[in-house]
Amino acid sequence: MFLQTLFVNWSNGAFIMTAIFGLVIISLIGFVIYYISKAGKKEREEKQSEENA
Repeated sequence: MFLQTLFVNWSNGAFIMTAIFGLVIISLIGFVIYYISKAGKKEREEKQSEENA
């Protein structure tokens, strides 16, 4: 009854497409966070090696 009140017809696979879209978005956000973290760690290691040299 709740699903019928929404403006989307969920019987045509829209739920599956929405779930897949959500997983793709979450994966992209996770990749960006991982990449930023990795780049920051590399930058810190380079700065530390310059200070020790």
